[in-house]
Amino acid sequence: MSQTDLMTQTPIAGGGGFEVQLHKSGQILQVGKDQSILKVLQDAGQDVAYSCSEGVCGTCLTRVLAGKPDHWDMYLTPEEQEKGDCIMVCCSRSQTARLVLDL
Repeated sequence: MSQTDLMTQTPIAGGGGFEVQLHKSGQILQVGKDQSILKVLQDAGQDVAYSCSEGVCGTCLTRVLAGKPDHWDMYLTPEEQEKGDCIMVCCSRSQTARLVLDL
């Protein structure tokens, strides 16, 4: 099992931080317990579309390739959230130590 496979299946640590891996570049970013994925992506120079920053509009919808999102949005239906293949990066978090995003 690769390090990425292990990290995307390991439950998040008690501190609340996790990693986001950008699939296209392989870059790994640290998301602190008080940071949004969107803010971390923007700080890393990623151009991510967003609007409301509250998980309502769906503008920041991003595909998840591995890991388990912790949905805090109000946009996705419960069925879509259960699938775990997308996330609203403005407000949602991770249930696993790493999320791999299609960015």
